[in-house]
Amino acid sequence: MFGFGILSCLVFLPLVGAGFILALRGDDEATLNNARWAALATTVIVFLLSLYVYAKFDPASADFQLVEEKGWFGSGLVYKLGVDGLSLPFVLLTTFLMPFAIAASWRSITYRVKEYMVAFLVLETLMVGVFCALDVVLFYLFFEGGLIPMFLIIGIWGGRRRVYASFKFFLYTLVGSLLMLLAIMAMYGVAGTTDIVVLLKTSFPSSMQKWLWLAFFASLAVKMPMWPVHTWLPDAHVEAPTAGSVILAAILLKMGGYGFIRFSLPMFPDASAYFAPLVYALSIIAIIYTSLVAMVQEDMKKLIAYSSVAHMGFVTMGLFSMTEQGVQGAVFQMISHGLVSGALFLCVGVVYDRMHTREIAAYGGLVARMPLYAAAFMIFTLANVGLPGTSGFIGEFLTLIGAFRVNSWVAFFATTGVILSAAYALYLYRRIIFGVLDKPSLATILDLSGREIALLAPLVALTIYYGFHPQPILDSSVASIEALIKGYDQALAVTKTAALALH
Repeated sequence: MFGFGILSCLVFLPLVGAGFILALRGDDEATLNNARWAALATTVIVFLLSLYVYAKFDPASADFQLVEEKGWFGSGLVYKLGVDGLSLPFVLLTTFLMPFAIAASWRSITYRVKEYMVAFLVLETLMVGVFCALDVVLFYLFFEGGLIPMFLIIGIWGGRRRVYASFKFFLYTLVGSLLMLLAIMAMYGVAGTTDIVVLLKTSFPSSMQKWLWLAFFASLAVKMPMWPVHTWLPDAHVEAPTAGSVILAAILLKMGGYGFIRFSLPMFPDASAYFAPLVYALSIIAIIYTSLVAMVQEDMKKLIAYSSVAHMGFVTMGLFSMTEQGVQGAVFQMISHGLVSGALFLCVGVVYDRMHTREIAAYGGLVARMPLYAAAFMIFTLANVGLPGTSGFIGEFLTLIGAFRVNSWVAFFATTGVILSAAYALYLYRRIIFGVLDKPSLATILDLSGREIALLAPLVALTIYYGFHPQPILDSSVASIEALIKGYDQALAVTKTAALALH
Protein backbone atom coordinates (compact mmCIF):
# COMPACT_ATOMS: atom_id res chain seq x y z
CA MET A 1 0.00 0.00 0.00
CA PHE A 2 1.42 3.38 -0.96
CA GLY A 3 1.68 6.00 1.77
CA PHE A 4 1.00 9.70 1.47
CA GLY A 5 4.46 11.07 2.02
CA ILE A 6 4.60 10.57 5.79
CA LEU A 7 8.03 8.99 5.72
CA SER A 8 9.40 11.57 3.28
CA CYS A 9 8.25 14.29 5.69
CA LEU A 10 9.87 12.40 8.56
CA VAL A 11 13.16 12.07 6.71
CA PHE A 12 13.46 15.55 5.23
CA LEU A 13 11.71 17.76 7.80
CA PRO A 14 15.00 18.34 9.70
CA LEU A 15 16.39 19.95 6.53
CA VAL A 16 13.58 22.52 6.71
CA GLY A 17 14.72 23.44 10.21
CA ALA A 18 18.32 23.56 9.02
CA GLY A 19 17.33 25.90 6.20
CA PHE A 20 15.55 28.20 8.65
CA ILE A 21 18.66 28.37 10.87
CA LEU A 22 20.88 29.13 7.86
CA ALA A 23 18.56 32.03 7.00
CA LEU A 24 19.14 33.66 10.41
CA ARG A 25 21.45 36.67 10.18
CA GLY A 26 23.88 37.84 12.84
CA ASP A 27 25.77 36.20 15.70
CA ASP A 28 24.34 38.04 18.68
CA GLU A 29 23.01 36.03 21.61
CA ALA A 30 19.36 36.50 20.58
CA THR A 31 20.08 35.03 17.13
CA LEU A 32 22.00 32.11 18.62
CA ASN A 33 19.12 31.40 21.00
CA ASN A 34 16.72 31.45 18.05
CA ALA A 35 18.95 28.88 16.33
CA ARG A 36 18.89 26.67 19.43
CA TRP A 37 15.12 26.92 19.78
CA ALA A 38 14.58 26.28 16.07
CA ALA A 39 16.71 23.13 16.22
CA LEU A 40 14.94 21.90 19.36
CA ALA A 41 11.48 22.62 17.94
CA THR A 42 12.35 20.82 14.70
CA THR A 43 13.56 17.69 16.47
CA VAL A 44 10.50 17.65 18.74
CA ILE A 45 8.15 17.95 15.73
CA VAL A 46 10.03 15.14 13.97
CA PHE A 47 9.64 12.96 17.07
CA LEU A 48 5.90 13.67 17.24
CA LEU A 49 5.63 12.77 13.55
CA SER A 50 7.44 9.49 14.23
CA LEU A 51 4.84 8.72 16.92
CA TYR A 52 2.17 9.24 14.27
CA VAL A 53 4.03 6.75 12.05
CA TYR A 54 4.09 4.32 14.98
CA ALA A 55 0.35 4.79 15.48
CA LYS A 56 -0.27 3.98 11.79
CA PHE A 57 1.98 0.89 11.94
CA ASP A 58 0.46 -2.61 12.19
CA PRO A 59 2.86 -4.76 14.28
CA ALA A 60 1.03 -7.96 13.30
CA SER A 61 2.25 -7.62 9.71
CA ALA A 62 5.78 -8.51 8.58
CA ASP A 63 5.40 -6.51 5.36
CA PHE A 64 6.89 -3.09 4.72
CA GLN A 65 4.32 -0.42 5.52
CA LEU A 66 3.71 3.25 4.61
CA VAL A 67 5.67 2.55 1.42
CA GLU A 68 6.47 5.43 -0.92
CA GLU A 69 7.94 4.74 -4.35
CA LYS A 70 8.93 7.06 -7.17
CA GLY A 71 11.08 6.64 -10.26
CA TRP A 72 14.68 7.70 -9.75
CA PHE A 73 17.39 7.71 -12.43
CA GLY A 74 15.68 4.79 -14.22
CA SER A 75 17.42 1.45 -14.87
CA GLY A 76 15.99 -0.20 -11.77
CA LEU A 77 16.94 2.52 -9.27
CA VAL A 78 13.98 3.84 -7.28
CA TYR A 79 13.33 6.35 -4.52
CA LYS A 80 11.58 4.05 -2.09
CA LEU A 81 10.85 4.40 1.61
CA GLY A 82 9.06 2.10 4.03
CA VAL A 83 9.24 0.68 7.55
CA ASP A 84 8.76 -2.73 9.11
CA GLY A 85 9.12 -4.14 12.62
CA LEU A 86 12.90 -4.23 12.27
CA SER A 87 13.38 -0.61 11.22
CA LEU A 88 10.64 1.29 13.07
CA PRO A 89 12.18 0.86 16.58
CA PHE A 90 15.40 2.48 15.31
CA VAL A 91 13.46 5.34 13.69
CA LEU A 92 11.76 6.02 17.02
CA LEU A 93 15.06 5.77 18.93
CA THR A 94 16.66 8.29 16.58
CA THR A 95 13.87 10.84 16.70
CA PHE A 96 13.49 10.43 20.48
CA LEU A 97 17.15 11.10 21.26
CA MET A 98 17.74 14.03 18.91
CA PRO A 99 15.97 16.62 21.15
CA PHE A 100 18.16 15.41 24.03
CA ALA A 101 21.28 15.99 21.92
CA ILE A 102 20.18 19.54 21.08
CA ALA A 103 19.25 20.33 24.70
CA ALA A 104 22.55 18.89 25.98
CA SER A 105 24.40 21.39 23.75
CA TRP A 106 22.44 24.42 24.95
CA ARG A 107 25.21 26.05 26.99
CA SER A 108 28.27 23.92 26.25
CA ILE A 109 28.48 24.97 22.57
CA THR A 110 29.38 28.66 22.43
CA TYR A 111 30.92 29.16 18.97
CA ARG A 112 29.58 28.44 15.49
CA VAL A 113 26.27 27.63 17.17
CA LYS A 114 24.18 27.92 14.00
CA GLU A 115 26.49 25.63 12.05
CA TYR A 116 26.46 23.13 14.92
CA MET A 117 22.66 22.95 14.98
CA VAL A 118 22.54 22.63 11.18
CA ALA A 119 25.03 19.74 11.32
CA PHE A 120 22.84 17.85 13.81
CA LEU A 121 19.66 18.41 11.79
CA VAL A 122 21.34 17.19 8.60
CA LEU A 123 22.63 14.20 10.54
CA GLU A 124 19.09 13.42 11.71
CA THR A 125 17.83 13.37 8.11
CA LEU A 126 20.57 10.95 7.09
CA MET A 127 20.10 8.64 10.11
CA VAL A 128 16.33 8.38 9.72
CA GLY A 129 16.86 7.87 5.99
CA VAL A 130 19.08 4.84 6.65
CA PHE A 131 16.29 3.09 8.57
CA CYS A 132 13.54 4.02 6.08
CA ALA A 133 15.34 3.39 2.76
CA LEU A 134 14.00 0.49 0.66
CA ASP A 135 16.46 0.94 -2.19
CA VAL A 136 19.99 -0.24 -1.54
CA VAL A 137 21.59 2.71 -3.40
CA LEU A 138 19.42 5.14 -1.43
CA PHE A 139 20.44 3.29 1.74
CA TYR A 140 24.10 3.62 0.78
CA LEU A 141 23.77 7.37 0.17
CA PHE A 142 22.18 7.92 3.58
CA PHE A 143 24.59 5.46 5.24
CA GLU A 144 27.70 7.18 3.88
CA GLY A 145 26.26 10.69 4.03
CA GLY A 146 26.03 10.43 7.81
CA LEU A 147 29.84 10.45 7.95
CA ILE A 148 30.03 14.07 6.83
CA PRO A 149 28.10 15.89 9.59
CA MET A 150 29.60 13.66 12.31
CA PHE A 151 33.07 14.27 10.86
CA LEU A 152 32.41 18.02 11.17
CA ILE A 153 30.88 17.73 14.65
CA ILE A 154 33.98 15.93 15.97
CA GLY A 155 36.49 17.94 13.92
CA ILE A 156 35.15 21.43 14.71
CA TRP A 157 33.56 21.17 18.17
CA GLY A 158 35.64 18.33 19.61
CA GLY A 159 38.55 18.21 22.05
CA ARG A 160 42.28 18.81 21.64
CA ARG A 161 42.89 15.84 19.29
CA ARG A 162 39.67 16.39 17.37
CA VAL A 163 41.26 16.53 13.89
CA TYR A 164 43.06 13.21 14.39
CA ALA A 165 39.91 11.55 15.78
CA SER A 166 37.62 12.89 13.05
CA PHE A 167 39.90 11.76 10.22
CA LYS A 168 40.37 8.34 11.81
CA PHE A 169 36.60 7.96 12.15
CA PHE A 170 36.03 9.07 8.57
CA LEU A 171 38.72 6.92 6.94
CA TYR A 172 37.91 3.74 8.87
CA THR A 173 34.24 3.84 7.98
CA LEU A 174 34.70 5.04 4.40
CA VAL A 175 37.24 2.39 3.34
CA GLY A 176 35.02 -0.48 4.46
CA SER A 177 32.01 1.03 2.74
CA LEU A 178 33.74 1.14 -0.64
CA LEU A 179 33.65 -2.67 -0.66
CA MET A 180 29.93 -2.54 0.11
CA LEU A 181 29.45 -0.29 -2.93
CA LEU A 182 31.14 -2.92 -5.13
CA ALA A 183 28.82 -5.56 -3.67
CA ILE A 184 25.79 -3.39 -4.48
CA MET A 185 26.95 -3.14 -8.09
CA ALA A 186 27.34 -6.94 -8.26
CA MET A 187 23.84 -7.44 -6.81
CA TYR A 188 22.42 -5.06 -9.41
CA GLY A 189 24.14 -7.10 -12.12
CA VAL A 190 22.31 -10.24 -10.97
CA ALA A 191 18.89 -8.83 -10.05
CA GLY A 192 18.68 -5.87 -12.45
CA THR A 193 17.35 -3.67 -9.65
CA THR A 194 18.41 -2.10 -6.38
CA ASP A 195 14.93 -2.42 -4.80
CA ILE A 196 15.47 -4.04 -1.39
CA VAL A 197 12.06 -5.76 -1.51
CA VAL A 198 13.01 -7.47 -4.78
CA LEU A 199 16.54 -8.27 -3.59
CA LEU A 200 15.13 -9.98 -0.51
CA LYS A 201 13.38 -12.41 -2.86
CA THR A 202 16.40 -12.88 -5.12
CA SER A 203 18.42 -16.07 -4.68
CA PHE A 204 22.11 -15.28 -5.16
CA PRO A 205 24.48 -18.16 -6.00
CA SER A 206 26.06 -19.66 -2.88
CA SER A 207 29.63 -18.92 -3.98
CA MET A 208 28.71 -15.33 -4.81
CA GLN A 209 26.98 -14.92 -1.45
CA LYS A 210 30.28 -15.36 0.40
CA TRP A 211 31.95 -12.51 -1.47
CA LEU A 212 28.90 -10.28 -1.08
CA TRP A 213 28.69 -11.13 2.63
CA LEU A 214 32.37 -10.27 3.17
CA ALA A 215 31.98 -6.98 1.30
CA PHE A 216 29.01 -5.93 3.44
CA PHE A 217 30.78 -7.22 6.55
CA ALA A 218 33.76 -4.95 5.85
CA SER A 219 31.48 -1.92 6.15
CA LEU A 220 29.03 -3.06 8.81
CA ALA A 221 31.68 -4.49 11.17
CA VAL A 222 33.50 -1.14 11.21
CA LYS A 223 30.27 0.73 11.87
CA MET A 224 29.23 -1.52 14.81
CA PRO A 225 32.24 -1.56 15.56
CA MET A 226 33.44 -5.15 15.96
CA TRP A 227 36.86 -6.20 17.17
CA PRO A 228 39.51 -5.64 15.74
CA VAL A 229 38.22 -2.66 13.67
CA HIS A 230 36.95 -0.86 16.76
CA THR A 231 39.93 1.38 17.50
CA TRP A 232 38.40 4.49 15.93
CA LEU A 233 35.53 4.51 18.45
CA PRO A 234 37.33 5.40 21.72
CA ASP A 235 39.19 8.27 20.02
CA ALA A 236 36.00 9.57 18.40
CA HIS A 237 34.09 9.43 21.70
CA VAL A 238 36.80 11.11 23.76
CA GLU A 239 37.15 14.02 21.35
CA ALA A 240 33.48 14.46 20.37
CA PRO A 241 31.29 16.97 22.21
CA THR A 242 28.78 15.43 24.61
CA ALA A 243 25.88 15.41 22.14
CA GLY A 244 28.14 13.94 19.46
CA SER A 245 29.05 11.05 21.76
CA VAL A 246 25.37 10.49 22.59
CA ILE A 247 24.35 10.17 18.93
CA LEU A 248 27.47 8.24 17.95
CA ALA A 249 26.88 5.58 20.62
CA ALA A 250 23.09 5.54 20.54
CA ILE A 251 22.37 5.67 16.79
CA LEU A 252 25.38 5.48 14.45
CA LEU A 253 26.67 2.20 15.94
CA LYS A 254 23.23 0.66 15.44
CA MET A 255 23.44 1.16 11.67
CA GLY A 256 25.89 -1.74 11.56
CA GLY A 257 23.54 -4.07 13.39
CA TYR A 258 20.62 -2.91 11.28
CA GLY A 259 22.64 -3.63 8.13
CA PHE A 260 23.22 -7.21 9.27
CA ILE A 261 19.47 -7.63 9.83
CA ARG A 262 18.45 -5.98 6.57
CA PHE A 263 21.09 -7.38 4.19
CA SER A 264 23.51 -10.04 5.45
CA LEU A 265 21.09 -12.45 7.11
CA PRO A 266 18.11 -12.41 4.70
CA MET A 267 19.98 -11.85 1.40
CA PHE A 268 23.04 -14.04 2.02
CA PRO A 269 21.73 -16.87 4.25
CA ASP A 270 24.22 -19.51 3.05
CA ALA A 271 27.16 -17.19 3.65
CA SER A 272 25.75 -16.09 7.03
CA ALA A 273 25.57 -19.71 8.17
CA TYR A 274 29.08 -20.36 6.80
CA PHE A 275 30.65 -17.35 8.54
CA ALA A 276 28.62 -17.61 11.80
CA PRO A 277 31.53 -19.28 13.68
CA LEU A 278 33.77 -16.37 12.69
CA VAL A 279 31.20 -13.89 14.00
CA TYR A 280 30.87 -15.86 17.25
CA ALA A 281 34.65 -15.79 17.73
CA LEU A 282 34.91 -12.05 17.05
CA SER A 283 31.92 -11.37 19.33
CA ILE A 284 33.43 -13.29 22.24
CA ILE A 285 36.78 -11.55 21.82
CA ALA A 286 35.00 -8.20 21.73
CA ILE A 287 32.98 -8.99 24.87
CA ILE A 288 35.95 -10.21 26.94
CA TYR A 289 38.89 -8.23 25.57
CA THR A 290 37.25 -4.79 25.45
CA SER A 291 35.76 -5.35 28.92
CA LEU A 292 39.27 -5.97 30.25
CA VAL A 293 40.52 -2.88 28.42
CA ALA A 294 37.67 -0.84 29.91
CA MET A 295 38.76 -1.80 33.43
CA VAL A 296 42.10 0.03 33.11
CA GLN A 297 40.83 3.27 31.55
CA GLU A 298 41.35 6.57 33.35
CA ASP A 299 39.03 8.60 31.08
CA MET A 300 35.29 8.20 31.72
CA LYS A 301 34.32 8.54 28.07
CA LYS A 302 36.91 6.03 26.93
CA LEU A 303 35.68 3.48 29.49
CA ILE A 304 32.08 3.84 28.31
CA ALA A 305 33.24 3.65 24.68
CA TYR A 306 34.96 0.32 25.26
CA SER A 307 31.88 -0.95 27.08
CA SER A 308 29.87 -0.11 23.95
CA VAL A 309 32.11 -2.39 21.88
CA ALA A 310 31.51 -5.18 24.41
CA HIS A 311 27.74 -4.68 24.32
CA MET A 312 27.73 -4.74 20.52
CA GLY A 313 29.41 -8.15 20.83
CA PHE A 314 26.20 -9.45 22.40
CA VAL A 315 24.27 -7.99 19.46
CA THR A 316 26.29 -9.76 16.76
CA MET A 317 26.25 -12.99 18.76
CA GLY A 318 22.46 -12.86 19.06
CA LEU A 319 21.90 -11.94 15.41
CA PHE A 320 23.96 -14.79 13.98
CA SER A 321 22.42 -17.37 16.30
CA MET A 322 19.38 -16.86 14.02
CA THR A 323 17.02 -17.98 16.75
CA GLU A 324 13.93 -16.00 17.68
CA GLN A 325 15.28 -15.22 21.16
CA GLY A 326 18.71 -14.28 19.81
CA VAL A 327 17.47 -11.86 17.15
CA GLN A 328 14.82 -10.35 19.43
CA GLY A 329 17.46 -9.93 22.12
CA ALA A 330 19.84 -8.28 19.64
CA VAL A 331 17.19 -5.77 18.51
CA PHE A 332 16.20 -5.04 22.11
CA GLN A 333 19.84 -4.76 23.17
CA MET A 334 20.47 -2.15 20.48
CA ILE A 335 17.47 -0.06 21.57
CA SER A 336 18.34 -0.41 25.25
CA HIS A 337 22.00 0.37 24.65
CA GLY A 338 20.95 3.46 22.70
CA LEU A 339 19.06 4.77 25.74
CA VAL A 340 21.58 3.71 28.39
CA SER A 341 24.84 4.64 26.61
CA GLY A 342 23.34 7.95 25.54
CA ALA A 343 22.37 8.63 29.16
CA LEU A 344 25.84 7.67 30.43
CA PHE A 345 27.49 10.13 28.04
CA LEU A 346 25.03 12.80 29.18
CA CYS A 347 26.07 12.04 32.78
CA VAL A 348 29.73 12.47 31.83
CA GLY A 349 28.81 15.75 30.15
CA VAL A 350 27.15 17.01 33.35
CA VAL A 351 30.35 16.82 35.41
CA TYR A 352 32.57 17.81 32.47
CA ASP A 353 30.64 21.08 32.06
CA ARG A 354 31.41 21.83 35.71
CA MET A 355 35.01 20.60 36.03
CA HIS A 356 36.27 20.48 32.40
CA THR A 357 37.97 17.13 32.90
CA ARG A 358 36.93 13.54 32.25
CA GLU A 359 39.75 11.99 34.30
CA ILE A 360 38.28 9.56 36.82
CA ALA A 361 40.96 10.46 39.36
CA ALA A 362 39.73 14.08 39.42
CA TYR A 363 36.48 13.03 41.10
CA GLY A 364 35.34 11.22 44.23
CA GLY A 365 32.68 11.62 46.89
CA LEU A 366 30.20 13.36 44.59
CA VAL A 367 27.26 11.80 46.43
CA ALA A 368 27.80 14.33 49.21
CA ARG A 369 27.27 17.28 46.85
CA MET A 370 25.23 15.76 43.99
CA PRO A 371 22.72 13.20 45.37
CA LEU A 372 20.33 13.50 42.40
CA TYR A 373 23.21 13.00 39.97
CA ALA A 374 24.43 10.00 41.98
CA ALA A 375 20.97 8.39 41.84
CA ALA A 376 20.57 8.86 38.08
CA PHE A 377 24.12 7.71 37.34
CA MET A 378 23.53 4.62 39.52
CA ILE A 379 20.46 3.57 37.52
CA PHE A 380 22.28 3.90 34.19
CA THR A 381 25.34 2.10 35.56
CA LEU A 382 23.22 -0.83 36.75
CA ALA A 383 21.45 -0.94 33.38
CA ASN A 384 24.85 -1.01 31.68
CA VAL A 385 25.75 -3.99 33.89
CA GLY A 386 22.50 -5.74 32.91
CA LEU A 387 20.80 -5.81 36.31
CA PRO A 388 17.33 -7.44 36.30
CA GLY A 389 14.69 -4.73 36.46
CA THR A 390 16.53 -2.54 33.95
CA SER A 391 16.34 -2.58 30.16
CA GLY A 392 19.93 -3.79 29.95
CA PHE A 393 19.02 -7.18 31.36
CA ILE A 394 16.39 -8.12 28.77
CA GLY A 395 18.59 -7.85 25.69
CA GLU A 396 21.61 -9.62 27.19
CA PHE A 397 19.48 -12.43 28.62
CA LEU A 398 17.69 -13.09 25.31
CA THR A 399 20.90 -13.04 23.26
CA LEU A 400 22.50 -15.50 25.69
CA ILE A 401 19.49 -17.82 25.42
CA GLY A 402 19.63 -17.64 21.63
CA ALA A 403 23.38 -18.36 21.60
CA PHE A 404 22.98 -21.22 24.11
CA ARG A 405 20.47 -22.94 21.83
CA VAL A 406 23.09 -22.97 19.06
CA ASN A 407 26.36 -23.36 20.95
CA SER A 408 26.60 -23.58 24.74
CA TRP A 409 30.31 -22.67 24.75
CA VAL A 410 29.62 -19.38 22.97
CA ALA A 411 27.02 -18.54 25.63
CA PHE A 412 29.42 -19.59 28.41
CA PHE A 413 32.26 -17.34 27.27
CA ALA A 414 29.88 -14.45 26.55
CA THR A 415 28.48 -14.71 30.09
CA THR A 416 31.92 -13.86 31.48
CA GLY A 417 31.39 -10.47 29.84
CA VAL A 418 28.44 -9.86 32.17
CA ILE A 419 30.75 -10.39 35.15
CA LEU A 420 33.44 -8.15 33.69
CA SER A 421 30.91 -5.41 32.91
CA ALA A 422 29.89 -5.38 36.57
CA ALA A 423 33.55 -5.03 37.53
CA TYR A 424 34.40 -2.03 35.35
CA ALA A 425 31.04 -0.24 35.68
CA LEU A 426 30.84 -0.48 39.47
CA TYR A 427 34.53 0.38 39.79
CA LEU A 428 33.87 3.55 37.80
CA TYR A 429 30.83 4.42 39.90
CA ARG A 430 32.64 3.85 43.21
CA ARG A 431 35.60 6.05 42.27
CA ILE A 432 33.42 8.94 41.08
CA ILE A 433 30.45 8.89 43.44
CA PHE A 434 31.64 7.34 46.70
CA GLY A 435 34.66 7.94 48.92
CA VAL A 436 35.70 11.11 50.71
CA LEU A 437 35.03 14.49 49.13
CA ASP A 438 38.57 15.76 49.75
CA LYS A 439 39.36 17.59 46.50
CA PRO A 440 39.01 21.38 46.96
CA SER A 441 37.78 21.81 43.37
CA LEU A 442 34.71 19.66 44.18
CA ALA A 443 33.75 21.49 47.38
CA THR A 444 31.31 23.82 45.62
CA ILE A 445 30.13 21.62 42.76
CA LEU A 446 26.38 21.89 42.19
CA ASP A 447 23.80 19.14 41.71
CA LEU A 448 21.66 18.71 38.60
CA SER A 449 20.01 21.85 37.26
CA GLY A 450 16.41 21.91 36.10
CA ARG A 451 17.49 21.46 32.46
CA GLU A 452 19.67 18.46 33.37
CA ILE A 453 16.87 16.87 35.39
CA ALA A 454 14.55 17.29 32.40
CA LEU A 455 17.20 15.58 30.24
CA LEU A 456 17.90 12.59 32.49
CA ALA A 457 14.46 11.93 34.04
CA PRO A 458 12.80 10.52 30.87
CA LEU A 459 15.81 8.26 30.27
CA VAL A 460 15.67 7.00 33.86
CA ALA A 461 11.94 6.28 33.47
CA LEU A 462 12.37 4.39 30.17
CA THR A 463 15.35 2.39 31.46
CA ILE A 464 13.25 1.08 34.33
CA TYR A 465 9.99 0.81 32.35
CA TYR A 466 11.49 -1.37 29.62
CA GLY A 467 13.22 -3.45 32.28
CA PHE A 468 9.85 -4.52 33.65
CA HIS A 469 7.73 -4.17 30.50
CA PRO A 470 9.72 -4.91 27.32
CA GLN A 471 6.62 -5.82 25.27
CA PRO A 472 6.31 -2.53 23.31
CA ILE A 473 9.69 -3.17 21.66
CA LEU A 474 9.39 -6.94 21.41
CA ASP A 475 5.83 -6.94 20.04
CA SER A 476 6.55 -4.37 17.34
CA SER A 477 9.33 -6.53 15.87
CA VAL A 478 8.13 -10.10 16.48
CA ALA A 479 6.30 -10.59 13.15
CA SER A 480 9.24 -9.28 11.11
CA ILE A 481 11.71 -11.41 13.09
CA GLU A 482 9.62 -14.54 12.60
CA ALA A 483 9.47 -13.85 8.84
CA LEU A 484 13.23 -13.25 8.77
CA ILE A 485 14.02 -16.54 10.51
CA LYS A 486 11.50 -18.49 8.42
CA GLY A 487 13.00 -17.19 5.17
CA TYR A 488 16.52 -17.91 6.44
CA ASP A 489 15.66 -21.50 7.39
CA GLN A 490 13.89 -22.11 4.07
CA ALA A 491 16.88 -20.82 2.11
CA LEU A 492 19.26 -23.08 4.02
CA ALA A 493 16.93 -26.05 3.50
CA VAL A 494 16.89 -25.45 -0.27
CA THR A 495 20.69 -25.25 -0.34
CA LYS A 496 21.00 -28.44 1.70
CA THR A 497 18.56 -30.28 -0.59
CA ALA A 498 20.47 -29.13 -3.68
CA ALA A 499 23.77 -30.28 -2.15
CA LEU A 500 22.33 -33.72 -1.35
CA ALA A 501 20.97 -34.02 -4.89
CA LEU A 502 24.46 -33.36 -6.31
CA HIS A 503 25.87 -36.19 -4.21
